[in-house]
Amino acid sequence: MHALRQLQKRLEQYCQNGHTQTYNSLSQDKKTITMGGYSSHIVVTQHFVLSVSDKLPLEKVAPLLCAGITTYSPLRHWGVKAGDKVAVVGLGGLGHMAVKLAASMGAEVTMLSRSKSKEKDAAELGAHHFKLTTDKDIMAELTNSFNFIIDTVSAAHDYNEYLNLLTTDGVMVLLGAPPQPTPVAAFPFIMGRRSLVGSLVGGIKETQEMLDYCAEHNITSDVEVISIDKINEAYERTLAGDVHYRFVIDMATL
Repeated sequence: MHALRQLQKRLEQYCQNGHTQTYNSLSQDKKTITMGGYSSHIVVTQHFVLSVSDKLPLEKVAPLLCAGITTYSPLRHWGVKAGDKVAVVGLGGLGHMAVKLAASMGAEVTMLSRSKSKEKDAAELGAHHFKLTTDKDIMAELTNSFNFIIDTVSAAHDYNEYLNLLTTDGVMVLLGAPPQPTPVAAFPFIMGRRSLVGSLVGGIKETQEMLDYCAEHNITSDVEVISIDKINEAYERTLAGDVHYRFVIDMATL
């Protein structure tokens, strides 16, 4: 029953009957192993087919179906609009899409990063401001500054550092997924009626909306296309943070 309600709401990603993962996962028949983009052919339910505009280069569209929709969905759900002050924590695959999308919606975007080396890229992607989170004085000045914070960092870090940066009724959404629990203090929530929330990709309807929006606003992911023989090298570079901002495999090289 819950699965039906989620489907009716077009929130397929929150179905409690379990997910079929893109790669190395059992399909619903409990026999077939999914191969994702490595498949030579694939049969899908028509409901899950998406249309991609000819305006968008496919290699730059591929990450939109992950990083693009993951950042677009919370921006839309919490109604980010022109004039809102939005902070993005972390400038990686998710973070660079969050900056592009939030800026395109008219928000005043601030990049929050531990690395000064990210400042130039942040500005080129559309961020209006760049602030170093390692500077305690700067962080203190940012108290009560943002309507919305998108946290894209997957490494362990202290959420409490950012909660006081929210305005009254401000929202901080977690998109990165550190493996270990992180304790948070109660008073930043109580004193500012703030919210700490999470979000998972998007439903099919919203994903199509995102693709159409990106075509209309000429938004794509920044990618580096690699041949199949460079996969192991790309994996090591990803672990080292040496990617701007997504690798895409040219399957013609398989």
